[in-house]
Amino acid sequence: MIPTLQRLLSVGQAFAYGGRRGRQGCAVNPRVIMALLIIGGSLIYHWLGTTSYQNEFTGRTQTLALASHEEEIALGLQSAPEMIREMGGLSRDPAGRSLVEKVGARLIASTAAQQTPYQFKFHLLSDARTVNAFALPGGQIFITEALFRRFKSEDQLAGVLGHEMGHVVGRHSNEQMANSRLWSGLAQGLGILLSDGSNNTGAYVANMVAQWRVMKFSRDDELESDALGLRFMMQAGYNPEALIGVMEILAEASGVSGGSDFMSSHPSPDNRIEKIREVIARERGGR
Repeated sequence: MIPTLQRLLSVGQAFAYGGRRGRQGCAVNPRVIMALLIIGGSLIYHWLGTTSYQNEFTGRTQTLALASHEEEIALGLQSAPEMIREMGGLSRDPAGRSLVEKVGARLIASTAAQQTPYQFKFHLLSDARTVNAFALPGGQIFITEALFRRFKSEDQLAGVLGHEMGHVVGRHSNEQMANSRLWSGLAQGLGILLSDGSNNTGAYVANMVAQWRVMKFSRDDELESDALGLRFMMQAGYNPEALIGVMEILAEASGVSGGSDFMSSHPSPDNRIEKIREVIARERGGR
């Protein structure tokens, strides 16, 4: 894309400085031309380089960076060993690893997730300090000992694993890749357009807007994964209210229970609890 932009910029500069038939007053600032080319190129690349997908789990139409499930699986399998190393390796607790695998298998066997091509695998990591769980595209799911040890029931473990399954079948990482790429390009173009050449205020504002937009997608993904995880829990026979207990654990671990969600990649635990109660009521009412 860069060589094409350079050629187009050269043409634009020739027009700006040469004018049409030598007339004055037709010059266009090269900075504006560059900004518009970057913005236009980002939009065109997003349109041509992404895939539209109707998600059977959420009902949403998504714009994805990777067209196939197989590409997601390959990316997840490629990234998994590095993630395991970064988190201190796999847990040395065989009983803990076995429980995580057992609960994950029960969730898969009881839900429509088993009908997907994803290669689900559940890992207990030895990290005893970081309270976290996450999923890679394609089905690789991880939970740290620091979070695992805080659970009071198998249902709470199921809530976290179900939530991470929601990220996988919701294809959230894939969607985020496409959105981040688009908004990064738009921010770069807007930063140039808003800049006066003497300071970086325009670029700062544009990056703030792009960051806020991407974080908004992240917060929506978390709530959507909560809803999917609750559905999976109920289908597997687990108590969905256990996920409320997980939110309380996360709030205690972070030291934050309420407050604004602005500029946060995750909704606050209090806000998530409210949404969880709504989803439980809706899922039970739909039975």
